[in-house]
Amino acid sequence: MFYHLLKHVLLGPLLRLLFRPRIEGLENIPEEGAAIVAGNHLSFSDHFLMPAILRRRITFLAKAEYFTGPGLKGRLTAAFFRSAGQIPVDRSGKDAGQAALREGLGVLAKGELLGIYPEGTRSHDGRLYKGKVGVAAMALGAGVPVVPCAMLGTFEIQPPGQTLPKIRRVTIRFGAPLEFSRYEGMEGERAVLRAVTDEIMYAILNLSGQEYVDRYAAEVKAEEEEERKKARRAKR
Repeated sequence: MFYHLLKHVLLGPLLRLLFRPRIEGLENIPEEGAAIVAGNHLSFSDHFLMPAILRRRITFLAKAEYFTGPGLKGRLTAAFFRSAGQIPVDRSGKDAGQAALREGLGVLAKGELLGIYPEGTRSHDGRLYKGKVGVAAMALGAGVPVVPCAMLGTFEIQPPGQTLPKIRRVTIRFGAPLEFSRYEGMEGERAVLRAVTDEIMYAILNLSGQEYVDRYAAEVKAEEEEERKKARRAKR
């Protein structure tokens, strides 16, 4: 109930008024049945802008940190994500991937839309990074199509570290659904999962026009943070 209240009364109309999103390819979202919407992830605003313009409800696998933050802000954020039906996923530990896979397949088994950011984290510099194979495992395991999505302009309105977004127009672009029935029964083969994931990321790249980096975003972030620490130590 709260999801629909947010979407149609409280938040959705305000977002559409402020950001006036250009919507391209909305007809590529199936009107019924399970499907995965796989998009680039440039901003915290992505979590709200895409659901605001979709006709159907979409459930995202959200990082567990959104549900465990400290203080009043943390409690409000957790309450918001829970009320909106988003699913917390612990990304730490060796079983994190399997937990996310189970949760995602559960959503798809109910014939619903599942939203996934294959990069696994927000881009810290606006580039598109290598996708993790969980999206392919879910698509093959559930036998559902994947709709690629590109958010354009959200990095500029709210880059990492910026609390409030700038009020500027954004574009949300959906590509033609990708189907992978040719790989039926092969979701256990790593090479197949990599090939499917790369095909999905290539479709997102064509929609977004971003610079592509064939490395995981989390690895690049960690390396850059380590370089900053070394630079600070060198100045002391």
